[in-house]
Amino acid sequence: MMCIRMLASMRSTLILDDDLFRKAKRRAATLNTTLSDAVNQALRESPSRPVAEASPFEMVTFGNPKRRVHHEPRDIRAVIEDEERDALRRR
Repeated sequence: MMCIRMLASMRSTLILDDDLFRKAKRRAATLNTTLSDAVNQALRESPSRPVAEASPFEMVTFGNPKRRVHHEPRDIRAVIEDEERDALRRR
């Protein structure tokens, strides 16, 4: 019979900016804990923080201002083909 054991914690490698690393080390020292424990605590608290809502997306377009361009992926190919066809007719 095979027995599978799982670790209670997982080791991972994180790449941190130097400034962020120094701040995290200072924070851990202030809390009298390890860097790993300070990072774990910050990650546990992170999902409960509200996320700022992104500002509405606006795209600057060029061409005929009277012609509305839909920016849905499924519509882009048709718009490009229409514009190319119009350009060829004007030649």
